[in-house]
Amino acid sequence: MSERIGIIGGGIVGIALARALVQRGLGEVTVFEKEDRLAAHQTGHNSGVVHAGLYYAAGSLKAQLCVAGRSALRDYCRQQNLPYREVGKLVVAVDESELPALAEIEKRSRANGVPGLARIDDAAELHDIEPHVAGVAAVHSPHTAVVDFAAITEAMAQDVREAGGTILLGQEVVSMAVECATVRVGTAGSEHRFDRVIACAGLQSDVVARLVGADPSPKILPFRGEYWSLAPERNGLVRGMIYPVPDPRFPFLGVHFTRGVYNDVHVGPNAVPALAREGYGWLSVSAKDTWESLRWPGAGPLAKKHWRMGIDEISASFVKPLYYRKARRFIPELAMSDLTAKTAAGVRAQAWGRDGSLLDDFAVDQIGPVTLLRNAPSPAATSCLAIADHLIDQYLQVRRF
Repeated sequence: MSERIGIIGGGIVGIALARALVQRGLGEVTVFEKEDRLAAHQTGHNSGVVHAGLYYAAGSLKAQLCVAGRSALRDYCRQQNLPYREVGKLVVAVDESELPALAEIEKRSRANGVPGLARIDDAAELHDIEPHVAGVAAVHSPHTAVVDFAAITEAMAQDVREAGGTILLGQEVVSMAVECATVRVGTAGSEHRFDRVIACAGLQSDVVARLVGADPSPKILPFRGEYWSLAPERNGLVRGMIYPVPDPRFPFLGVHFTRGVYNDVHVGPNAVPALAREGYGWLSVSAKDTWESLRWPGAGPLAKKHWRMGIDEISASFVKPLYYRKARRFIPELAMSDLTAKTAAGVRAQAWGRDGSLLDDFAVDQIGPVTLLRNAPSPAATSCLAIADHLIDQYLQVRRF
């Protein structure tokens, strides 16, 4: 008898998993998505970058799945005739103080097998790649690409349906219980039973985990990333992607420039605490979500450690000249008027522990027949097909209950 498998979450990871399951013939698959469309949150609110593996510690799950996922996603886009543009990424050290950190990025990139990676120390060569950039050195990843992750999700969803899977929209999971090695899943007005369930719930991952009695930690702390658009007549300032050397103390890359798959150029994102799990603007406030974050044991340690960064990021959110100053370090020709409008922001599901630590790698829990993807930060969209294979091979092929 075929297994009944439920998946919670209709973002790119949940849909990629559903596709892998039905194509392997591993069961009757049903996906629950609480919104009226797929890719409604993190998948549909990001920069569209397909990462090549520059930043991740060698041997980490992030590094392994990013490298495998990039190749698989590229091949899928080509098969489906979906846009996949290798515009390239330049990680720039703007002054000599950033050279040690740049060297670490280069070291990690080579350990992770980033294709075509090159170290650039010559100004003329730097300007051959990005004519308007300022910096003393860089690493160049020519095969870093951009895509439309929402379009990819819809294409994979069609694969799921054609293979006999079911995708239910507007169905929020409100209860879940393990009963005699099966899982009862409740939505508003209906109940379903499965042999196993996998939760890929993103911003709601800790909420879904609590439904089945999992440890409250890690908790999700939502961070909003805001983007500015570059004026169309000034798009020529950026050919591909211009990224800063990231501060290793923080899990965020910093403000950068990205030419998107449809040829627009956006600047950002920053990283400010969101006042709601799905709070895409300062006026979107959930008293419940905010209070839960403030009372979490990790709130005090996190604030003590990162309060300066928090003030800096929040200030730049409200004061355009401060945001502009961050961006202009990389392109001195940039004028404040070139930043024309804030585009739709994204909210990142950042997992954090009771001690205030921000989780960096992918994290999975197993509660009997329920598998919980507890942390899936960037590059999860890049890695979605590899994540699906990893979950199946490591957690779903052998019954662990």
